[in-house]
Amino acid sequence: MSQATAASVAVQATAKRRRNYARRYVWFVVPAAVVIIAVILFPWIFTIYVSAFDWRLGGERRWVGFANYKQLFTDARFGWAVLRTILYTALAVVLPMLLGLIAALSFNRKFPLRGLARTIFILPMMATPVAVALVWTMMFHPQLGVLNWLLVQFGLPPSLWVYSADTVIPTLVLVEVWHWTPLVMLLILGGLASLPVDPYEAAKIDGASPWQAFRYITLPLLAPFIVVALIIRTIDALKAFDTIYVITQGGPGQASETINIFLYLQAFAFYNVGYASAVVVVFFILIMGLAALLLWTRERVRIT
Repeated sequence: MSQATAASVAVQATAKRRRNYARRYVWFVVPAAVVIIAVILFPWIFTIYVSAFDWRLGGERRWVGFANYKQLFTDARFGWAVLRTILYTALAVVLPMLLGLIAALSFNRKFPLRGLARTIFILPMMATPVAVALVWTMMFHPQLGVLNWLLVQFGLPPSLWVYSADTVIPTLVLVEVWHWTPLVMLLILGGLASLPVDPYEAAKIDGASPWQAFRYITLPLLAPFIVVALIIRTIDALKAFDTIYVITQGGPGQASETINIFLYLQAFAFYNVGYASAVVVVFFILIMGLAALLLWTRERVRIT
């Protein structure tokens, strides 16, 4: 048998084995595919389908096509919800990122009881959002809350906190910062632990100051970890619901009504399922677009 014939026989045998493997292992893939279709794909197809109807629970469905989407982009209440979501997300991302970076740099240094300090710092992250919201709701009470008592002790006027339209968003951001800054700290601290030592030794020999070492060595090497923390925090802040709903239910008035609160009220308070489904589709597209942008940024940072 010639070498060409032997090679052809070997290729055919390999192809046959692969087909046999495919037939054998396809049954391991089918259950996962069924679960994905049932849990993820079908609900999304059904949501898009429902968004084309004027449908209130208990009433008849009426086909309206893209009317719900047209109404959505002319709905002033939805527009304000989008602006509040952007403001809330920006504050709830920037502040934990800055404080988390500072905390990570601090905890990366050696000092007495560092392990205990780290443990205490990450404790807020362990609590569930509803439990955190309930505790902070009691602390925000204008008459009985401990926060106003502390302000008075320092000679400062008491605040209305979440009971004023002017302070409700910053107050909710305060809860978010307290709750999730430890997560950012842990992500960046893991990056600091993986940094090489050689660049710092070379910089020290060259006479670089601590700020120069941080600016030109630490930050560039930490950039991929910072972007990962940024992606996680941005998506998490965008879909924030439980803390806001438990503390304010979107109030006072509509001052803290973000997109998620608006969506919840449309679906479960006004029973406008078709309109709420259109909100879900638009919000999903916004989140996917932002996630794609952040992932592209992460790849660019990793390449450079």
